[in-house]
Amino acid sequence: MTDAVRARGLVKHYGEVKALDGIDVTVPTGSVLGLLGPNGAGKTTAIRILTTLLTPDFGTAEVAGIDVLKDPREVRRNIGLSGQYAAVDEYLTGFENLDMIGRLYHLGRKVSRERARELLAQFRLEDAGDRMAKTYSGGMRRRLDLAGALVADPPVLFLDEPTSGLDPRSRTDMWEVIQALVAGGTSLLLTTQYLEEADMLANNIVVIDHGKVIAEGTADQLKSQVGGERLEITVDDGSQLAAARQLLEPLGVGKATVDDHRRSLLMPVSGGAAVLTDALRRLDAAHIVLDDVGLRRPTLDDVFLSLTGHPTEEPAGAQTGAPAQDAS
Repeated sequence: MTDAVRARGLVKHYGEVKALDGIDVTVPTGSVLGLLGPNGAGKTTAIRILTTLLTPDFGTAEVAGIDVLKDPREVRRNIGLSGQYAAVDEYLTGFENLDMIGRLYHLGRKVSRERARELLAQFRLEDAGDRMAKTYSGGMRRRLDLAGALVADPPVLFLDEPTSGLDPRSRTDMWEVIQALVAGGTSLLLTTQYLEEADMLANNIVVIDHGKVIAEGTADQLKSQVGGERLEITVDDGSQLAAARQLLEPLGVGKATVDDHRRSLLMPVSGGAAVLTDALRRLDAAHIVLDDVGLRRPTLDDVFLSLTGHPTEEPAGAQTGAPAQDAS
């Protein structure tokens, strides 16, 4: 069976900056690939190449078995794209936005209108369908944008950070919508900064940083690379942080990370509650008072700290990836 997406050796420069440095991407038909990376990693550049919005400097790519460079028009007939920002006309109603997209796809007046009403129902926007989009909440706009990407019922869907900026409830709602699409047979390439999101939605994950693939596997496999648990403490008195580190490091299975500003220490451990109990005994005996303590599973930040030495989100200007308009 033809892969839904297959790219090999994609390279893209912006002046002297190499946004993509020879990445390979494969999305088997009927599956979900999560493309993870911090801001500036090259995620959006990859999406733009695969959706025919950019031409790579080197490399090859096929989507739905169609060569992206040789037949971009046919590729566009087989894909849907929802970018980082909801591409809706604020002065049209939800229904009018979707109807307009159907007309642009040359579906005809009757089919476009029927499809618009069908998608409004599918995305739980029926009650707001006749309101102007400028009255929609952020989550509603994102759902409308995703609905627009599905007007032509494409077999391959690209979602570029679809839940970025959404509140937890809206994010959960969007996950449910995406899961329903995948259950219906849609093949999906998803970019995100959230390991939790990829864990929930993706069959496989590719991690990129500075335009290169640095890891690949399931969410559990990525987490296992940085250890299964983290002991995290916050001390009441920052001057005691060094002493706490000296006491606790013998309990760890890796180097402790200290944040002086937050008065916190984070350390990979193995042994669960027994390690936590031992840590509390040691700290109590040394009269080190805690504000907070706990065990937790690795997060995307832990994965990236392990793989790259920096967290998923860095201060503006800290990275040298693509230009600002293509920051991820």
